[in-house]
This record gives sequence, C-alpha cells and structure tokens, in this order.
Amino acid sequence: QVQLVESGGGLVQAGGSLKLSCAASGSIFRINSMGWYRQAPGKQRDLVALITSGGGTNYADSVKGRFTISRDNAKNTVYLQMNSLKPEDTAVYYCKAQVVVPTAYGTRQYDYWGQGTQVVVSS
Repeated sequence: QVQLVESGGGLVQAGGSLKLSCAASGSIFRINSMGWYRQAPGKQRDLVALITSGGGTNYADSVKGRFTISRDNAKNTVYLQMNSLKPEDTAVYYCKAQVVVPTAYGTRQYDYWGQGTQVVVSS
C-alpha cells in the first residue's frame, strides 16, 4: 500500500507565494513521474505541472513562469513552489505519482493520488 500526503496549502493574498509538498510512503520500488493537479469548484481536475524521474518538467500554460515543480527522490517527495499567485489559482491541489510497487511476481506500476490541499488566493 502506498500513501501520498500533501501539505502547504492555505490562504494567501494575490501576488503572494506558497510551497506545496507531497510525500509518498509505503511499499515503493520506484517512483516514475510525479505531478500536481488542481480542481476549482464546478470544474474538472487539470494538470498543473509534471516532473519525470529524470527531472524533465512540463507546465500548464497558465502557470509557466510562476510555478516551479521539483522533487527529492531520496525522500520520495515532490514540491510545487507557487509565486505571483492569482485569484484564479484558487483550487484544491492534488499530487499524483506513478509508483512501481513490488509484487509476488515482480513489479507493477499504479497511479496514486493524494487527498488534496486547499489553496485560496484572495484579491
């Protein structure tokens, strides 16, 4: 079993910064890509940023230049540094990890999600 635990959300004024963290724990053989998604009320969950095991990154156009995703492979943790926050960044932020777990027959990859952390940006 694998768990993802997020932290770092909260209330911030427009123009401010927040840093989200997501730590994976459990029976982990390897973590491939890790990412952050967000879901605003009444909207679908969208990709914010993605980072591969090799450090390659991809960002939604709406956050390019403001958000930075990073990871610490030794700690199985992914971070999202959010700067110059805007009211439209308000959402529940979820982390997702592609985790390779050991099985009785070798290994298998599963997608795991965190429980979500609320980010509210006031104008």
